[in-house]
Amino acid sequence: MKSIILTQTTKFLTPAFVILSLFITYRGHNLPGGGFIGGLMLSTAFALLAVSDGVEKARHALRVSPEFLIAAGLCIALISGLPALLGDDAFMKSLWLPEFSLPLLGKIHLGTPIVFDIGVFMTVAGFTLKVFFSLCREEEN
Repeated sequence: MKSIILTQTTKFLTPAFVILSLFITYRGHNLPGGGFIGGLMLSTAFALLAVSDGVEKARHALRVSPEFLIAAGLCIALISGLPALLGDDAFMKSLWLPEFSLPLLGKIHLGTPIVFDIGVFMTVAGFTLKVFFSLCREEEN
């Protein structure tokens, strides 16, 4: 049964979850949060969309396949450890860019940990959505 309340609420919650997942991923290398929680929040947004409007609409809204997210996320997480290794240091050692400020965001502190978090974010979101979409497809049959 399709619920108009769920469908209308999903239109507002999906973008909010996506933005919140990106924020939690970004702040995770300094505060609680990070790629794992951000990835779960992103997959929650698309799972909610799948429940309200169907799996195909959620897959279309995602724009890339969950398998691509998994593969790209693993590659990005692996690549995040290479700069230290190439600089004669330990694999996955944190390297940081000089801190800078942006008008609305304040101080920005970027480095290899955020790149690793982005890889984890993509991998977790891709895996969770792959499992969820597969379970939804099984239920439809």
